[in-house]
Amino acid sequence: MKSHFTYTKQQRNGIFLLVILIITFQCIYFFVDFSSEKNKVNQEALSKFEKEIDSLRIAKLKESKSKVFPFNPNYITDYKGSTLGMTNEEIDRLLAFRKQGKWINSTKQFQEVTKVSDSLLDEISPYFKFPEWVNSPKPKYSNQNYNGKPKTFNQKQDLNTATVEQLVKVNGLGKVLSERIVKFRNKFKGGFIADVQLQDVYGLTPEIIKKITERFTVKTPRQIQRINLNTAKVEDLVTIQHIDYDLAYRIIEQRQLKEKFKSLNELTKVKGFPVNKIEIIELYLLIEKEIVDE
Repeated sequence: MKSHFTYTKQQRNGIFLLVILIITFQCIYFFVDFSSEKNKVNQEALSKFEKEIDSLRIAKLKESKSKVFPFNPNYITDYKGSTLGMTNEEIDRLLAFRKQGKWINSTKQFQEVTKVSDSLLDEISPYFKFPEWVNSPKPKYSNQNYNGKPKTFNQKQDLNTATVEQLVKVNGLGKVLSERIVKFRNKFKGGFIADVQLQDVYGLTPEIIKKITERFTVKTPRQIQRINLNTAKVEDLVTIQHIDYDLAYRIIEQRQLKEKFKSLNELTKVKGFPVNKIEIIELYLLIEKEIVDE
């Protein structure tokens, strides 16, 4: 056995050199990048590949063509986009555009936003259905008189008696939202208390509300018995829109800590209070001043 592990000086030098070479090559393998700095792209092959992908997408669309119905491209979902043949990136661009509160009003704008190919656009654009006010814009109704002044209170129509036919004339409102306003108003016996309650109508943007109030306003407000905030019980507070039992308990707890509220704005400091609804909640509340006996 000893003869197998006894080396001459030259053999030891050879083994040492071999170990050095192995370590050197391992270091080169791990730390040196042998990949090409520039990957050349064959544009002709890439273009051919993209055309093949488009043809497959179009073929898929033709298979389900009988199931496609006219639709508003502003409301394309992930599922709807995939059935139309759009890629995830194209759908994401559309959804990101809509999150900004913007609307697509033409086929050209749809392509600019989503960057779909011309071939796919030609296939799906015949099914686009934009609102009537986009395809056939109606003359804008001005909130001003002929003398250039905004309408006065007396010149405006009563929001509590307005019909769907009257509301639909507001530019950009439409029949669906007009019907929704009337339905929401009629939930309350006597209608709206104030114009600010339009904020509770689903689908109304601040811009549309502004256009409505330029022509309509509450002239015959619903009569209510306002609640004294500093004496109200939980059972009283929960009758108010946007106040549930949890919030009512927190309001009373805050009232006790502060030894009564000095103003209605102090409600915004209550944990979980819907600050954006303060104007509506204030319609139902008041703070009565205490009468001090002399």
